[in-house]
Amino acid sequence: MALGYALAYTLLRHVSFSFWLIFAGCRLGVLLFVPYRYWPALAIGECLALVPHGMACAPEYGWLWGVGYMLPPILFAMPVVRWCRERRRMFPSRNATNINVFLSCTLAVSAIWTAVNMVTFSVMQWPAGAFHYQLRSVVGWYFLGNYIGILTLVPLILFVREELPIADLRQLWAKFSESRLVMDSAFLLVPALVLLVWLVRGASGDVSREARVAMFLPVAWLALRHGWRGAALGGTAASIAVVLTVTGVRDTDTVQALVFIAFTITTMLMLGGRIALLHEGEMREKTDARLALAMAQRNVFMGEMQLRQTSYALEQVSGAIQASYTQLVGRLRGLLPGLDERTYYRQAALTQHQMYRLADSLYPLAWRERGLLAALREGSMPRALDEAGIVYWCDVRDGKLDELPTSVHITLYRLACEAVALACSKRNISHIHVRLRGGSFGGRRWVALCADTRVEYERLSRVRWDDLASALGGSGLGLGAIKDRAAIFRGKVRARSLPGGERLSLMLFEPDLL
Repeated sequence: MALGYALAYTLLRHVSFSFWLIFAGCRLGVLLFVPYRYWPALAIGECLALVPHGMACAPEYGWLWGVGYMLPPILFAMPVVRWCRERRRMFPSRNATNINVFLSCTLAVSAIWTAVNMVTFSVMQWPAGAFHYQLRSVVGWYFLGNYIGILTLVPLILFVREELPIADLRQLWAKFSESRLVMDSAFLLVPALVLLVWLVRGASGDVSREARVAMFLPVAWLALRHGWRGAALGGTAASIAVVLTVTGVRDTDTVQALVFIAFTITTMLMLGGRIALLHEGEMREKTDARLALAMAQRNVFMGEMQLRQTSYALEQVSGAIQASYTQLVGRLRGLLPGLDERTYYRQAALTQHQMYRLADSLYPLAWRERGLLAALREGSMPRALDEAGIVYWCDVRDGKLDELPTSVHITLYRLACEAVALACSKRNISHIHVRLRGGSFGGRRWVALCADTRVEYERLSRVRWDDLASALGGSGLGLGAIKDRAAIFRGKVRARSLPGGERLSLMLFEPDLL
């Protein structure tokens, strides 16, 4: 651990300078994610990386400076980082980060490391003829360097930690290729920053300064679109782009651009954290809604299964009534020789037929034996309409309706019965045409049901309305009940008038897999 951290620290030192200390991001990153038992190894590793440079420069800048330089600054940040991790709950869960606590920690450790650097700077012995920097400028450079170095590296590490906790490279590549944030960064953020870097290097004066300042725009756009994760990726890319435009050690334009980028990243991370919370709340509400719909769909299915058991029980009771009537008539024949048996047999047959129709309306026999299409064409509802004198027919335009779940079939049949019952309740129809059509969109199947009604007054006068409503199997609660039942499957219902009749159309979707 010590050697690995020393190597990473040394490599990052070679690409850092006074107002862009990228190794500060590495220093805070390891403190945030390495277990506490390895922290002494981190201090030893940083000391290993600082000792050679301190020993080499101590004769020139003074041994007091050398001793202060070789003292690892990571030691002074450990209490703050541990307090933020333990007491302030910077990571409330494995895949969550408290951005406000992270930014507070970043400000605190940047100030601590700046103070350490300034103490070392204050005891430095300047060589003869060396350029003396103003203390205020040095403080600003070191604080900006630590702060922007952390914001360049650590938010990106946080993003990788939360979004890519996958060990399998194939799954990792699949997640990368499907991520909207990665696609926006690759095809919009990077080209925009490359164009701005080219403008800064190719122009001068106001155009160059404006191009540097404009580098905050991709950061703001990604943050508003993807939350703090977008600000993390955009901030890393923008700070690197600004550094690529450095023209000298005391490049004030670059310093000003980095200050503006640091302010932008901080603001966008805070705003993005809030946006992420709102997005998580919205996703949680959607998940709760999906769970509620799934529960309602299961309850509908359970209710239909109870109706099926009731239908079976009524059929058994119907057979028992027929046997009881036969036994009763046989005993009465011996007691009353002149008994007219036909009246009792007709009564028994009528009672058995009524119970059969009731059982068939609860759960059609044709549905049990041959499925939804047979129930819509030959079940209790079509037979009741035919007996009442109403012309009815059903067309199906998709032969793949059998691929839909049973719960959707049940709901389609009940909605068809409700639509027919609603149309018949007005007693002004003579023809009903039901059409079914299915399809798929985005890998999810849907089915539409359309019930058209029209009237022929010559036939309307011969329609027998008595006892029709009970035989159709509808609830009789009107259009509101149809909308409520369709909403369980995210359905849409629409009713409108046609020349000579009316149309009720609805669409259902395949249930979500939870």
